[in-house]
Amino acid sequence: MADSPEFHDRLLSLGLARVSEAAALASADFVGRGDEKAADQAAVNAMRNQLNMLDIQGVVVIGEGERDEAPMLFIGEEVGSGAGPAVDIALDPLEGTTLTAKDMPNALTVIAMAPRGTLLHAPDVYMDKLAIGPGFARDTVTLDMPPAERVHALARAKGCDVDDITVCILERPRHEDLIREVRSTGAAIRLITDGDVAGVMHVAEPDLTGIDMYMGAGGAPEGVLAAAALKCMGGQIYGRLQFRNDDERARAAKAGITDLDRIYTRDEMVTADVIFSATGVTDGSILPGMKREPGWLTTETLLMRSKTGSVRRMRYRTPAK
Repeated sequence: MADSPEFHDRLLSLGLARVSEAAALASADFVGRGDEKAADQAAVNAMRNQLNMLDIQGVVVIGEGERDEAPMLFIGEEVGSGAGPAVDIALDPLEGTTLTAKDMPNALTVIAMAPRGTLLHAPDVYMDKLAIGPGFARDTVTLDMPPAERVHALARAKGCDVDDITVCILERPRHEDLIREVRSTGAAIRLITDGDVAGVMHVAEPDLTGIDMYMGAGGAPEGVLAAAALKCMGGQIYGRLQFRNDDERARAAKAGITDLDRIYTRDEMVTADVIFSATGVTDGSILPGMKREPGWLTTETLLMRSKTGSVRRMRYRTPAK
């Protein structure tokens, strides 16, 4: 690895945008068609094909699952031409397969890239997550605080009333107590059915999205992707892995995780500069979905670099196939 070329994030960023665009375009024919598996497979195939066109020595560290669970883009799979820098890849070819199948908001294709060894190899378990936007002191809110205390702490930091705070939470039975406690403070809740990478990203632009805080348990791999996004956009995220059985603890051990109670910060999940690309599949608060017109498809992509803090929104118009 010592001889690996340097990670030139600026040169690689446009190629990464093409990867998320290709995955979104491949899923276009499945929006609202009710077939989650077909939509996901189309996005996976397109993303993998585009990744293999990049001059990188890439390894998927956040992917579709273990090798025996996913035939493509599995954790540990090598991608790219093998001619460039050694990089970690975190991806979700279709974040919100159900959202896509039902043509519901906030389905995205998502990918992040960073130098080798700098993205947390999160096992496929739950992660308790807490995120807020930029401009706040470290530990303004923490995972060790009760949910109600987090809401009050953020309101104090913002200089607003508690009932001006809106919290995004994934709508799941496991969150019933969390929802009840947050509502007891007077804060509003925006429930989402899927797509917690987009849910976390909402906190980075509260004036645009109306979301001040994200709370709740979701997939740990998605937590790393969300941390990559916030490293570019600004904001804080904390994550603590949750284990339900010995099999999940064994997955953590396989990923090299020894402290099962550790709370990870954003910069501990993503320890170096990262590039991040997301393309809208269905309309959402962060990105518009794909638009069809006779003979054409148009996508919009959010392309970001943490090194410079640059955020680009790019439209791509291509003939419909």
